[in-house]
Amino acid sequence: MPSPFSSNNRRGNKGVVKIQEKIKTMDRTNQLHNLRFLKGTRKYLRENATDAEKELWKYLKGKGLSGRKFRRQHSIGYYIVDFYCPGEKLIIELDGKIHLRPEVKINDKDRNEWLDELGLKIIRFKNEEISSDINRVLEVIKANFKKKIV
Repeated sequence: MPSPFSSNNRRGNKGVVKIQEKIKTMDRTNQLHNLRFLKGTRKYLRENATDAEKELWKYLKGKGLSGRKFRRQHSIGYYIVDFYCPGEKLIIELDGKIHLRPEVKINDKDRNEWLDELGLKIIRFKNEEISSDINRVLEVIKANFKKKIV
């Protein structure tokens, strides 16, 4: 199965441009979770997770982190986030080297602004942080929980 993000997909760049146009005009008060047409892309991303995503998921799945439910490769509007905790309205993004590209930084900025307008909190980690200091990453995530468990 070819990547839905590659230039070899059936839509090419036209599909990406259309999605970006829809994002700009989307009603920001209407949270749309897991849009049906993104199901294949979400599945592809889950099946082809990075090592960092696989490692962090070990700690998040099954309410493993302070009893919080997390979803992986969850779409909100036309964006797919790495991990989402609906109870905390918390998004966790893991960034590889591709996020250093100028065009990706612009997309990340637009995406963060749009998700922020929905009242969602976004925290980002570099992939290397997961492998080098997972305990610190987990503590940062817990520190961002609104509802503290005593």
